[in-house]
Amino acid sequence: MIPKYSKEDLTLVANTIRGLAMDGVQKAKSGHPGMPMGMADVATVLWLKYFSHCPSRPDWVNRDRFVLSGGHGSMLLYSLLHLAGYDLPISELQQFRQWGSKTPGHPEFGHTPGVETTTGPLGQGCGNAVGMAIAEQMLACRFNTADYNVVDHKTFVFAGDGDMMEGISHEAFSLAGHLRLHKLIVFYDSNKITIEGSTDLAYSDNVKKRFQGYNWNVMEIDGHDYDQIDKAIRKAIRAKDKPTLIICRTHIAYGSPNKHDTAEAHGAPLGEEEVKATKKNLSLPENELFYVPQRVRDIFEERKKQLERKAKKWEILFASYCTAMPDKAKMWKEFMEQPIPENIETILPKFDPAKPIATRSSSGKVIQALAEAIPFLVGGSADLAPSTMTLMEKYSSIEPAKFEGRNFHFGVREHAMGAIMNGIALHGGFRVFGATFFVFSDYCRPAIRLAAIMKLPVIYVFTHDSFYVGEDGPTHEPVEHIAALRCIPGITVIRPSDATESAAAWVAALKNTNGPTALLLTRHNLNIIDRSIYPAASNLEKGAYTLWQSKEGIPDVILIASGSEVELALSSAKKLADEVNVRVVSMPSWELFDKQPESYKNDVMPSECECRLAIEAGVAMGWTKYTGAKGKVFALDRFGASAPYKVLAEKFGFTPDNIVSIVRQMRTN
Repeated sequence: MIPKYSKEDLTLVANTIRGLAMDGVQKAKSGHPGMPMGMADVATVLWLKYFSHCPSRPDWVNRDRFVLSGGHGSMLLYSLLHLAGYDLPISELQQFRQWGSKTPGHPEFGHTPGVETTTGPLGQGCGNAVGMAIAEQMLACRFNTADYNVVDHKTFVFAGDGDMMEGISHEAFSLAGHLRLHKLIVFYDSNKITIEGSTDLAYSDNVKKRFQGYNWNVMEIDGHDYDQIDKAIRKAIRAKDKPTLIICRTHIAYGSPNKHDTAEAHGAPLGEEEVKATKKNLSLPENELFYVPQRVRDIFEERKKQLERKAKKWEILFASYCTAMPDKAKMWKEFMEQPIPENIETILPKFDPAKPIATRSSSGKVIQALAEAIPFLVGGSADLAPSTMTLMEKYSSIEPAKFEGRNFHFGVREHAMGAIMNGIALHGGFRVFGATFFVFSDYCRPAIRLAAIMKLPVIYVFTHDSFYVGEDGPTHEPVEHIAALRCIPGITVIRPSDATESAAAWVAALKNTNGPTALLLTRHNLNIIDRSIYPAASNLEKGAYTLWQSKEGIPDVILIASGSEVELALSSAKKLADEVNVRVVSMPSWELFDKQPESYKNDVMPSECECRLAIEAGVAMGWTKYTGAKGKVFALDRFGASAPYKVLAEKFGFTPDNIVSIVRQMRTN
């Protein structure tokens, strides 16, 4: 039953939210009061009547998801969470944007109870929400039955003019319409104001037609008319065929006598006198800060009780489901906890050392094996599955209104792919990977950065990882990209040297549940290292290990390499073996190596050996950390070229003869 409130109650709640938002920003002397004030009416109706959640249990599985894509309006969300009864006392609102508070400038997942995703970079929340809506539909397909509807919730989004301008919103919402995500409801805060002034300066899209073209339901309402808001939400919830966009015509800083509809209200405090004038205009006590009337407390307390009864009812339903459906209950537990099979190494494919293979291809074979053993593993590609080798061949694809499959077709939408992956991971229930050419990781980067901030265990499969792409030329040959990834705090980058290491890399990626992992894979074939002769590929999990040494004892020279260059380092070392004690270190992951004890790191690269040469087909940036001041880095600090990859290797000096020459020169200096 939908709760009923008088217009006076709704107005009082909305104005209370406006007062909290104004006070929080004013006390912090920074922030964005305009959006919270403009969307307070829509938020009031949604949160009091339709948004299903449980403040006492923020992680309730079947809760609706609320995404504030315009994260700059965070005081709106913090005010709602406080009033709704989350563990966010008024003292935290009073510490908005301060060190150690639970109310940072933009919402942060895992930091503030009730915050579903970290937002701020505009448009990211749009992609996250699409991922959440996809995950809900996929879980519903797998677990709901005729008698038990255990997965049934919606994803609500607040997005503004800036979100709509960002390209990622186009990518994500286009895919959402294609997939008919009918439980996705977006409220477009159309206040026609940006930081620089009116949106007329740079934005004249017909948003209604745009979304109709995306195959969405579209409604237009007065965002300050409670009846219109209510009717639009009801209609959106009843939709069964398409996602819904509700265009809310709002006024930024609604209620402010002098800042209403002005750009000044977007990203700066209103000023103490204007705050008082606005409170007077809204019938709030002018001189009381962070004022919450008892009537508002009572309204939200009653709503909290209603929501807790609903969550309890679901718990009873789920308990009955587990009894009646023990197999599904067991699978549910697996999907939610996502354990990695204990015998995972035994299920991996074996590779014949006599048959060279590209690491993208060996990774593809690994994916097939993992798909059989890990039912919650899902993934896809930005229209490159035949090249990235990431299609799970025995399983169907996600299609419009069909979510039983496990393969995603993201289309040529790398940025949205990254944000949607984040949304799927945030929602829970699946372990997700996404693939594209490594050079296009630039298009994913903002979403990768947020995955790292949120410590999401998403997996990126980046193939065609160096100038060895060859004929496609410099536009498709990543050079600076590996350094660009490595400098993101919290991401684990793994560049395996052969098929056996690519299998080990997947194991390491799955074991990493505290942040994203990027697998960098070759287009061209590499010789397979015979592990009956050389150390086990599982050593990859240590980040670096001694692969081969010409003699015992402390080496005179250490060749350090990642990926395809390990083969080059090994060939070069064997040419030097008669004249010097040389060690080859395979170093697929800096991040994993840096986590090892100092004793292990010194065993692999003893401090006594200062003659070290790092070899990598990318920029040299960062390698001196491992080579030391007296070592050298042989890299590619220039863009690539268009030619067969063997010609490029010769022209760029990635040959055993050149490496041998460099080492000899280092030894004589």
